Parts: sequence; structure tokens; C-alpha cells
Amino acid sequence: MAGRLGTAYSEGRLAKDEYDARLDRALSARTYDDLDQLVTDLPAARPPAVTGATAPTPAARTNGLAIASLACGIAQFAFGPLATIPAIVLGHMARSQIRRTGEQGAGLALAGLILGWAAVILAIVVIVIGLALAAGTSGGGMMH
Repeated sequence: MAGRLGTAYSEGRLAKDEYDARLDRALSARTYDDLDQLVTDLPAARPPAVTGATAPTPAARTNGLAIASLACGIAQFAFGPLATIPAIVLGHMARSQIRRTGEQGAGLALAGLILGWAAVILAIVVIVIGLALAAGTSGGGMMH
């Protein structure tokens, strides 16, 4: 009982003189009923304060567009250029959303963008080489 009174005093729910008077009555109490009367009218204890250090923080979500961008970037290897443009568009959209919302997935979006743009650059290089070869063979045939 002295512990409950001490807690109430330390939390500011009892003044010092009230604490002293109740503690004296607790020490001279003869029955449990005498003890119960000492704490039944105490103000309710305040719930413990939640601080940032003790409160669990929710895990940040991974942006869905970032996942889709990476999936499209990888899908290029199976489906060819059909997934290239979605990989690039979704990657840019995901990075914009991630900056705004603080979600996870910036690396996934960047990987999708790199794969998409690499496929575009590779396609341009292949086309340029193909045109150069075609021009070289057709130009060489006319000279003979």
C-alpha cells in the first residue's frame, strides 16, 4: 500500500501533506478495508507517455511502381522491346512518387530505368550499325 501511495505522490496525484497523512493511516491500519479506503479516491494514474524511442515505427512500404519498373526491365529479356517503354515510364513515375511520399524502392526504380534505357541505347546502336552495313553493301555493289 505504501508503494501505491508513493507512486501516486511521485506522479503528482497526491500533495505532500496528503501523502504523509495517508501513509500514517496505512501504517496504523488494522484491516484490509482500512487500507482500501486510502487508495479508492486517488485520481486515476496517467497512461505512460509514448516517446519516439519506444514507439514502434511502421515499416516503410515499397513503391509498387518501382517494383513494376524493375519487373518490366527484366521482362525485356523474355518479351523483347514490348516491356522497354513501360520500364522507363514506370521508373520515372516511381522515383517521383518516392521523393514525394518517402516510400522505399528508389533502387528498384533506378534499376528498371537503367535496364529500359540500356535497351533503347542498344536498339539505337544496332539500328545504326545495320544502316551502316546496308549502306556499305549497297554502295559497294554500285561501284562495280
